Amino acid sequence: MAHAPSKPGLDTIAAAAKQAPGRGLPPVHLWNPPNSGEIDIVIKPDGRWVHEGATISREALVRLFSTVLRKDPDGIYLVTPVEKLKITVEDAPFVAVRVDRDGEVLKFLTNVGDAVEAGPDNAIRVEIGEAGEPRPYLHVRRGLEALIARSVFYELVEMAEPRETSDGETLGVSSKGAWFPVGPPGAHVL
Repeated sequence: MAHAPSKPGLDTIAAAAKQAPGRGLPPVHLWNPPNSGEIDIVIKPDGRWVHEGATISREALVRLFSTVLRKDPDGIYLVTPVEKLKITVEDAPFVAVRVDRDGEVLKFLTNVGDAVEAGPDNAIRVEIGEAGEPRPYLHVRRGLEALIARSVFYELVEMAEPRETSDGETLGVSSKGAWFPVGPPGAHVL
C-alpha cells in the first residue's frame, strides 16, 4: 500500500486533533472554525481511508482523523478549531469489526478502535440493498454510523430471537433494554 503524501491540510488536521484538550473525543460538535473547504479524502465501504488516490496506511493517523469527524446536514467533515474540510464517505465512516455479548449488552468494536454499546442511544438498523442483501449499521456517535461487517452480522443473526411485530414474526437482538430487528425468521444473510 502506498503512503499518502504529506500535505499541509493533513498535517494541520493531525496537529489540531492531537492538541484537543482532555481525554476522549474532541468536542467537534462545538467547533465553528473560520476556515472551510474540501479535501480529497475518501472513506471506502471497507473502511479504508484514501487521500488523493493513495491509501492512508498509517493506522494511528486514520484513528486520529476518525476522532475529528463530524456529520453536518450537507456531509461529513474533518473538523478542528480552525478548519472544517468536507470529505467523501462512500457508505459509512466506520466498520463494526467485532461484537460480544456481555450479559444484556451487545458491545461492538469498530475498525478505528471505538467501543460502542448498542442500545437506545446507539441503535442497530438493517437496510436492504439493491440486490436484496442486508446492509446492517450501528450508530456510533452524533449521526455517524458503522457498517456492521458481514461476519459480525452473522454473529448477530445467530444471537437473534423471534418476536411478533406489526410486520409479522421478526428476528431481532436486544441490548440495554432496546430491541433491534435484523430480519425475518429463516432469512439468509449473504
